[in-house]
Amino acid sequence: MENKTNIPSATAETFWAALHALTERQAEVSRQMAETDRRMAETDRQMAETDRRMAETDRQISRLEKQTGGIANNNGAFAEEYFINSLREGDKTFFGEKFDKLIKSAIIEDVNNRIKGELDMMLVNGKSVAIIEVKFRARDKHVDTVLKKVKPFRERFPEYQNHKVYLGLASMVFDEDIEDKCKENGIAVIKQVGDTIVIHDENLRTF
Repeated sequence: MENKTNIPSATAETFWAALHALTERQAEVSRQMAETDRRMAETDRQMAETDRRMAETDRQISRLEKQTGGIANNNGAFAEEYFINSLREGDKTFFGEKFDKLIKSAIIEDVNNRIKGELDMMLVNGKSVAIIEVKFRARDKHVDTVLKKVKPFRERFPEYQNHKVYLGLASMVFDEDIEDKCKENGIAVIKQVGDTIVIHDENLRTF
């Protein structure tokens, strides 16, 4: 049996209606694309503004870090000069012993001349060495820093192998409980009191 499909013939009205509908769809697509382009441009602008603000924030943080670091370095240098000058001008009788020499900023290197650390100050006589760490503000971590000085010191300065080693922490300001922690570990507490320095070495031990 022959199968026939009746397709209505196009008329001028249906042609123009289809053309109008197609034109409207194209216009809507163009409108949507334009809106998408506008939103993308706005997103790019916002991202550029965010990048600018982040860059400005990074710049301000970097400047603040430099300022803070500069203040910390200046405070540290001030504390070192204060304690070094005070000990140098005194009779250098500490820890129950008389010391003949004060050594400032001794570098500790390994066998390959790589710097492993630095000793802020050393007091030396014929039988003992006092290693003194100097901080503007003494914190908990600085107690461990002092204790870790002994082993590299023994390695770096074999001429003092038979000397007794004392440890001290000198600071303009001590955080809470730091003095007690020093004493518990046998470290002398050296601090400013008025115009002089005071040394608490009643619990001092040799290393």
